[in-house]
Amino acid sequence: MRMARSTAFALAWSVACVSASAFAFDGTVAGQQDAAAALPVASAPLAGGETLKKAVAPSASLTALQYAAEGGHPIAQWRLGRMYANGDGVTQDDLRAFQYFSRIANAHAEDSPSAPQAPVVANAFVALGRYYLQGIPNSTIKRDAERAREMFSYAASYFGNADAQYDLARLYLKGVGAPHDVKYGARWLGLAAQKGQHQAQAMLGKMLFVGDQLPRQAARGLMWLTLARDAAQPDETWITESYNKAIAKASEDDRAMALQMLEHWVQGRRD
Repeated sequence: MRMARSTAFALAWSVACVSASAFAFDGTVAGQQDAAAALPVASAPLAGGETLKKAVAPSASLTALQYAAEGGHPIAQWRLGRMYANGDGVTQDDLRAFQYFSRIANAHAEDSPSAPQAPVVANAFVALGRYYLQGIPNSTIKRDAERAREMFSYAASYFGNADAQYDLARLYLKGVGAPHDVKYGARWLGLAAQKGQHQAQAMLGKMLFVGDQLPRQAARGLMWLTLARDAAQPDETWITESYNKAIAKASEDDRAMALQMLEHWVQGRRD
């Protein structure tokens, strides 16, 4: 994978995106190692002529996607990767999904962050990072947390992807695949939360409300938890539970201040 050897500009961009005063955090954004160029993604060649089982997607559509993907079209490769990852219209196959995502990463790592396909490229890095976190059974893709961090940090720093920033934050906060570092983790959470990543908003909100590894800011924590609750999926019960516990313990002053912060947030998003 052709990665940029120097990523100082990517780090500078990341720093500019977060406001230190907004969260009262000290320290700096993750260091040079976080934006370091990752090694080539392991990817076995896709077997030719395999039969795709028809399910939801018509065979003609699958054939068209295959044709475009073989021609190097990143969006087609992404769609096929997602289909195989989810078993949507094809037999679920994580290894084939990994292979499609790796093609995108290998061919487009140095594309401009403002390029039309940039979100797809960033999402491919995130998908690869998550595969490396778990590994793929009965394959050569083994669990490798450090490799996962490389995938997340590249997408987070170079492409500014909010999901990557959230996943990277979790690694730093847990000390998995990276040194345990609350400051880096909180900063990456802040970046993702500012962009509307609701899981990051929930985690940051809980940490701030409780005072877990961060100075307690109950009202700000409640604000983030409220935003996260509104965006949470039905199966994300940890978010609603965190909100319910916080709102039950919050003082009237905390609730009033959180409401003011929410109004400012909504107004800022409209502007």
